[in-house]
Amino acid sequence: MTAPFSLRLDPALKSRLEEEARHQDRSASYVATKAIAQFLDAQDAKREAIEQAISDADAGVFVSASAVHRWMDGWDGGEPAPDPEADVKPAGR
Repeated sequence: MTAPFSLRLDPALKSRLEEEARHQDRSASYVATKAIAQFLDAQDAKREAIEQAISDADAGVFVSASAVHRWMDGWDGGEPAPDPEADVKPAGR
Protein backbone atom coordinates (compact mmCIF):
# COMPACT_ATOMS: atom_id res chain seq x y z
CA MET A 1 0.00 0.00 0.00
CA THR A 2 1.23 3.49 -0.75
CA ALA A 3 0.38 6.87 0.73
CA PRO A 4 0.43 10.23 -1.03
CA PHE A 5 3.35 12.51 -0.25
CA SER A 6 4.09 15.95 -1.63
CA LEU A 7 7.34 17.88 -1.80
CA ARG A 8 8.73 20.93 -3.53
CA LEU A 9 11.64 20.54 -5.95
CA ASP A 10 13.62 23.27 -7.59
CA PRO A 11 13.06 23.30 -11.36
CA ALA A 12 16.50 21.90 -12.21
CA LEU A 13 16.09 18.92 -9.88
CA LYS A 14 12.57 18.28 -11.13
CA SER A 15 13.87 18.30 -14.69
CA ARG A 16 16.61 15.80 -13.82
CA LEU A 17 14.07 13.55 -12.10
CA GLU A 18 11.76 13.63 -15.11
CA GLU A 19 14.67 12.96 -17.48
CA GLU A 20 15.76 9.94 -15.44
CA ALA A 21 12.17 8.68 -15.39
CA ARG A 22 12.06 8.91 -19.19
CA HIS A 23 15.36 7.00 -19.44
CA GLN A 24 13.95 4.24 -17.24
CA ASP A 25 10.53 4.33 -18.89
CA ARG A 26 9.05 4.80 -15.42
CA SER A 27 7.09 7.50 -13.67
CA ALA A 28 8.88 10.29 -11.84
CA SER A 29 7.10 9.11 -8.70
CA TYR A 30 8.59 5.62 -9.09
CA VAL A 31 12.11 6.98 -9.59
CA ALA A 32 11.75 9.37 -6.63
CA THR A 33 10.44 6.57 -4.41
CA LYS A 34 13.36 4.30 -5.33
CA ALA A 35 15.86 7.14 -4.78
CA ILE A 36 14.41 7.94 -1.36
CA ALA A 37 14.48 4.26 -0.36
CA GLN A 38 18.13 3.91 -1.47
CA PHE A 39 19.06 7.09 0.40
CA LEU A 40 17.37 5.90 3.60
CA ASP A 41 18.99 2.45 3.30
CA ALA A 42 22.41 4.10 2.92
CA GLN A 43 21.73 6.35 5.92
CA ASP A 44 20.72 3.32 8.00
CA ALA A 45 23.90 1.46 7.03
CA LYS A 46 26.03 4.51 7.81
CA ARG A 47 24.34 4.98 11.18
CA GLU A 48 24.85 1.29 12.06
CA ALA A 49 28.54 1.50 11.09
CA ILE A 50 29.00 4.61 13.24
CA GLU A 51 27.23 3.00 16.20
CA GLN A 52 29.41 -0.12 15.85
CA ALA A 53 32.56 2.01 15.66
CA ILE A 54 31.52 3.93 18.77
CA SER A 55 30.84 0.65 20.57
CA ASP A 56 34.26 -0.69 19.52
CA ALA A 57 35.92 2.54 20.66
CA ASP A 58 34.10 2.44 23.99
CA ALA A 59 35.37 -1.13 24.43
CA GLY A 60 38.92 0.10 23.79
CA VAL A 61 39.48 -2.10 20.72
CA PHE A 62 41.48 -0.42 17.95
CA VAL A 63 43.74 -1.06 14.98
CA SER A 64 47.17 0.43 15.67
CA ALA A 65 48.72 2.97 13.33
CA SER A 66 51.57 0.57 12.60
CA ALA A 67 49.12 -2.15 11.53
CA VAL A 68 47.32 0.31 9.28
CA HIS A 69 50.64 1.45 7.76
CA ARG A 70 51.69 -2.17 7.09
CA TRP A 71 48.32 -2.75 5.44
CA MET A 72 48.64 0.42 3.35
CA ASP A 73 52.18 -0.54 2.28
CA GLY A 74 50.63 -3.58 0.61
CA TRP A 75 48.56 -1.36 -1.68
CA ASP A 76 51.52 -0.83 -4.02
CA GLY A 77 51.07 -4.06 -5.92
CA GLY A 78 49.82 -7.58 -6.05
CA GLU A 79 46.80 -8.86 -4.23
CA PRO A 80 45.20 -6.46 -1.78
CA ALA A 81 45.85 -7.46 1.81
CA PRO A 82 42.91 -8.26 4.06
CA ASP A 83 41.81 -5.48 6.37
CA PRO A 84 43.99 -5.27 9.47
CA GLU A 85 42.71 -6.88 12.64
CA ALA A 86 42.30 -4.96 15.88
CA ASP A 87 45.59 -5.27 17.73
CA VAL A 88 45.08 -2.74 20.53
CA LYS A 89 42.82 -4.09 23.24
CA PRO A 90 42.29 -3.29 26.90
CA ALA A 91 44.35 -5.27 29.39
CA GLY A 92 42.92 -8.68 30.12
CA ARG A 93 41.35 -9.24 26.70
